[in-house]
Amino acid sequence: MKEEMQHFKASDGLELAYQIDDFTDPWRDADTLILLHAAMGSTRRLYAWVPTLCRDFRVVRLDLRGHGRSAIPGEGQLSLERLTQDVFELMDELGIERAHLAGSSAGGIVAMHAAVVQPARVITLGAFAAIPGLKMSAGHTDYNAWTTAIQDIGVRAFLARTITDRFNLGEVEPGFVEWFLDEAEKNDPSLLVRFVTLMSGVDFADRLGEITCPSLLVVPGGDPNQSIEEYEFCRDAIAGSELVIYDGKRHNITDSDPERCAQDLLRFLRRLS
Repeated sequence: MKEEMQHFKASDGLELAYQIDDFTDPWRDADTLILLHAAMGSTRRLYAWVPTLCRDFRVVRLDLRGHGRSAIPGEGQLSLERLTQDVFELMDELGIERAHLAGSSAGGIVAMHAAVVQPARVITLGAFAAIPGLKMSAGHTDYNAWTTAIQDIGVRAFLARTITDRFNLGEVEPGFVEWFLDEAEKNDPSLLVRFVTLMSGVDFADRLGEITCPSLLVVPGGDPNQSIEEYEFCRDAIAGSELVIYDGKRHNITDSDPERCAQDLLRFLRRLS
């Protein structure tokens, strides 16, 4: 998989990486769709979405700060507000005022927050296996155990230990699992500890009602990290949102079922168009 990344400097000086895939008709002024990957991931984890989406949209994938080929943030450079600002500064870099946003898990948290704080710049929201901050699910998911394990045994071993929380192993190829672990291991473990710690303290559930754009919520029905009730809360809080449940699926639907996720997003966007 050959990728040519582009880079820009955020307003705090951190260099961020992104990739554009655009196979839209050159005579048409196509909308931009920004995809945000999950924690412990990178733009690579969304590669299988691109063929489905890039004929209709200019698809932009951003490496969240500290992930993939984006630089690792220093002291005071990692917060939900800063992650959200990165999205808007990328839009400014690309010269676009408004874009469609779709994110996976932690990337979905950032996309949701963007739709809250600058609704005029978000055309539509796609949130996949995402809730408004992991603090909501801290009652049944021990995020302190996550960070301890990442510190003690490393991110690859931690994900291998919890792999059945993420995938139904009988539905994915063994080679895919090894690739998933290899990709996660490329990220700095100390940064991932900081990132998980940050997200486990985030909760803006009381602001979901401020999201005014059309919103698609695609969620796994067998998620051990977030409950169906938490996902249904999001549907009820975001006026007019659509909830799609993948029965029996584990948390990482955007990795295990990328074509299905992309097709559901495309269907949603085409219907609005």
